[in-house]
Amino acid sequence: MRLCAWYLYGEKHRGYALNPVANFHLQNGSVLWRINWMGDTSPRGIGASCGMMVNYRYFLEETASNSAAYLGTKHIKASEQVLALVSQFQQNSKL
Repeated sequence: MRLCAWYLYGEKHRGYALNPVANFHLQNGSVLWRINWMGDTSPRGIGASCGMMVNYRYFLEETASNSAAYLGTKHIKASEQVLALVSQFQQNSKL
């Protein structure tokens, strides 16, 4: 879970999210909301993401500002759950 959070939040390509699905949602103003353990137990889900599934949440009144922040300053808006996982990863990682 921590590694997944870091991959979605911290790994970058030219400053933007490395994952193309994350990049799409973040460009459109979403919030990286939740990572669900075993959220996709289909064979494809297990193979592609170890069964983890990510939820992006759109707060309509914030989509324009979130999108502008992401495109302008490359800031990813994320929930406390995701940020806590990122923090745990950073504390325990040797990367």
